[in-house]
Amino acid sequence: MAELTSLKNIGKEIERKLKSVGITTAEELKKIGSQEAFVMLKSRYSNLCLVHLYTLEGAVSGVDYNRLPEDVKQNLKKFKESEEKL
Repeated sequence: MAELTSLKNIGKEIERKLKSVGITTAEELKKIGSQEAFVMLKSRYSNLCLVHLYTLEGAVSGVDYNRLPEDVKQNLKKFKESEEKL
């Protein structure tokens, strides 16, 4: 089982937050996926922004969050906006 911080974009603070919602390994985060992990985090930390979602997607995809393809960013933005309407 790999540490969360072994993934790109995951530092100590986001690791702490992920662990607080029950995501404790890199494998768990990859299995759950960025969007579900974001929903889990958002239920506990209401101040999360779109960059957090990009960070999670980058971690799952193995890419620096600021290098995500534009279409992926747009899909994540739409997802976040749809979540806010619920």
